[in-house]
Amino acid sequence: MELGTPDGLRARLNALVLAGRKTATTGLLAEYAEEAEGLEYVGERLALLDDDGRPVATLEITGVRRTTFGGVTWEHALAEGEGDATLEEWREGHRRFWERVGTPVDDGTPVVCLAFRVVATPAP
Repeated sequence: MELGTPDGLRARLNALVLAGRKTATTGLLAEYAEEAEGLEYVGERLALLDDDGRPVATLEITGVRRTTFGGVTWEHALAEGEGDATLEEWREGHRRFWERVGTPVDDGTPVVCLAFRVVATPAP
């Protein structure tokens, strides 16, 4: 799993995961089709990767929910651990991110909400 983009954002998000503050993420359903990937499933384990493709942790998926961008709950947004004070702040930040990477979203855009926990980190 690669969070964010490799421009400093991924390192920041990975640090939040490793600190236990980030236990969820949201992805665009369309990205699964583009990458010909199936949805994650509860119990699946994934490597969390850094900018160079090296694993920094093993994550276990604890929840998978398909919804729309407008249907993302405050509980999920809060679990993303990125410091947003309100659901609208979370939405604005995510709109800006997806617009910056060339995929604008609106309230009806299908998304996948993932919850996870860290189950292992590489030995030093």
